[in-house]
Amino acid sequence: MKALADPGSVLSDGLARIRVEMQLPASFPPEVIAAAEAAAKRAPSEHVDRTDQPFVTLDPASSTDLDQAFAIEASGNDLLLHYAIADVGWFVRDGDLIDMEAWARGTSQYLPDGKISLYPAILSEQAASLLPDGLRPAVIFTVRLDPQGSAQLDGAERAIIKSRAKLAYETAREADLPPLLPEFARRACIAEDKRGAARVDVPQQEVVRGADGYFHLRFRPRAIAEDRNAMLSLSTNIAIGQVLLAHHTGLFRTMDAPDERVVKRLRNTARAYGLSWPAQASLAQFQRTLDPNKPREAAFGAAVHRAGNGARYDSYQAGVIPWHVAVAATYAHATAPLRRLADRYVVDATLAIANGRPVPDETAAAFARLSKIMARADALGGRIDRAAIDLAEVALLQGREGETFPAIITDIDERGARIQLRAMPVVSRIDAPGKMPGDAVTVRLDATDLAHRTSQFSVVHQDH
Repeated sequence: MKALADPGSVLSDGLARIRVEMQLPASFPPEVIAAAEAAAKRAPSEHVDRTDQPFVTLDPASSTDLDQAFAIEASGNDLLLHYAIADVGWFVRDGDLIDMEAWARGTSQYLPDGKISLYPAILSEQAASLLPDGLRPAVIFTVRLDPQGSAQLDGAERAIIKSRAKLAYETAREADLPPLLPEFARRACIAEDKRGAARVDVPQQEVVRGADGYFHLRFRPRAIAEDRNAMLSLSTNIAIGQVLLAHHTGLFRTMDAPDERVVKRLRNTARAYGLSWPAQASLAQFQRTLDPNKPREAAFGAAVHRAGNGARYDSYQAGVIPWHVAVAATYAHATAPLRRLADRYVVDATLAIANGRPVPDETAAAFARLSKIMARADALGGRIDRAAIDLAEVALLQGREGETFPAIITDIDERGARIQLRAMPVVSRIDAPGKMPGDAVTVRLDATDLAHRTSQFSVVHQDH
């Protein structure tokens, strides 16, 4: 799970079982690695020189697959974001061995103890990655942001860049960052609030063993630089989504609003965490009040991510406005081509449109196929996330068999009652005949099984 770290390797055996169960590849076939080694030597020949621009990257300290570098300048009352994106399309050609393997994978997949990359490391962590150790080919999107945070694409070009620094969320000081980044983020937040967006980023979770001998789940506070950096991709992807829609092509990231049953369940989850969700407030309005650096509010944010209908990829359809409810905008993924297959094609299409060229036939044809490919990859990622979360939850409970816990019944379906423990970020199911969603109960932990990632509870009594 992207949002779950295991710094002490306390879940190692369970994570190894997940890799086997999900049939996750341990490496790349030798012929794909050989093709990647050859591709890494491909010299750029269609790129203008932009090495004079002061690009930097901003990522977790441990990241080496750097998709984005950025520079920001003023243009009258507007801000211009020069967003350099790894030019994966320069190294990977349609139908080659690297491409075929990428279509089989769809995305990079993440577990707490490591990732399964979309592309071999010689590309994703070396030749194509925007590291500050030399010149790199990139696609630069220039995004204009007005004082109210409205973003539009001003241009796109293939270019050679040189990153000045690899900055990290954990250690970057204000003086290290481009001076206009805070103002860019402030404007983007204004636009987000105006749209009524409900996007809340969940901080990373870590499983640690406490002094009491039990495992605990703690949330790593999000750095201000991390939130500001997210606004760069968000604004760029919205600007690109608008361009693609206007030209009747593309692949869009979409998500529907949660249905009434999901909202009711989340209201019960909020109650379990002791959060005050006003009856008249929508889920989006309530989400915008959350502080992801407060553990209970962060845990609720994670519950929203798990409970939603899920985002998907939809290719352009005439007469349909693709919409992402959490972003509250038409939105396309373009800024992480080292980690998502679809982004490479969105980048190619946008590059063509921005320079007055027709979208390549192979790119347009790919959009029609990518929805299923990305859905399959997202579904696998969802199963991995759920398995990792289940493993972490059972680890938190181990050794507490026989203890009782206050809980809230958040939902009931054909599989029984879903409960949310009030003092721990743990969801489980129980047999609770006669109980209703919203009921407060005390449950006893009867058993845990780390190997199968399951826990068993029973109701002791109903609370009032």
